Amino acid sequence: MNLFFLLKEGFSGIWRAKLPFAVTVISGFFALVLLGVFSTVSVSFFDLIDEVRGRVELEIFFDDRTSQDEVQKVVESVGGMQGVREVDFLSKDDAAKIFEQEFGQDIVGILGVNPLPRSMKLRVDPLYASPDSLQVVASAIGELQQGLDIRYNKVFLRQLEENARLFTWGTAATGILISIATVILVGYTIRLAIYSRQERIKTMRLVGATNWFISAPYLIEGGVQGILSGVLAALAIYLMFEQGLQRYEPGIYAVLHPSSLMVYPLLAGLGFILGVFGSTVSVSKYLRKP
Repeated sequence: MNLFFLLKEGFSGIWRAKLPFAVTVISGFFALVLLGVFSTVSVSFFDLIDEVRGRVELEIFFDDRTSQDEVQKVVESVGGMQGVREVDFLSKDDAAKIFEQEFGQDIVGILGVNPLPRSMKLRVDPLYASPDSLQVVASAIGELQQGLDIRYNKVFLRQLEENARLFTWGTAATGILISIATVILVGYTIRLAIYSRQERIKTMRLVGATNWFISAPYLIEGGVQGILSGVLAALAIYLMFEQGLQRYEPGIYAVLHPSSLMVYPLLAGLGFILGVFGSTVSVSKYLRKP
């Protein structure tokens, strides 16, 4: 198989159908820009969710009747639990100092005694920050010692998980719709190119050309369309973020910038894949005809 001939045929097909090619590239460009912006926002959102999950804390308060040795055993046991990232123990004196810092008054001087309990704060890994996982962790801690008062914001965590779930489904649906639209656009252009060269394809079949040899130029054409749309989309998003957001909305830019760095190469690759896939579908349908 002559690779040079296939490349020549692929690019000559682009030249012969300049208008459909340009329309497909422009349409794919807008579709991929939308997909790129949406992907950047989505990845940033999930990063933010993970950051919030990483800050989730459980507070455990000890009963005053619990001895210091028992408290120490509980602290050590909790620190060794799977999913627990960090444990901070607060003595009664530590709690009194925090009270004074926050309220500006010495609670011992006011009441004559320190009524604040000993406690510990623990942070969990983001993977364990869901309501169900935290419930398992809280139950395991409660079994270590009677009289433990375990607190965390269940309502907030459930709302966080529900919003993350809804956003995930919305992101997936939008990405699939945009990808399907891009495949259809590329496939439409390739189909026009095939119909304009029906007689030539029939002649190639008569002389024994394989389906792969016939379809390769169209796959090259679709790949060129896709990668060109992806590169232009990545360039547009780069200008949008680096020249627009960085200058006028630096706060939003700081949030989105890490995610956008991953999107640039992905758009070019995704455009190429969608272009080749769209071409493959269109060519396969035609070549199956007798």
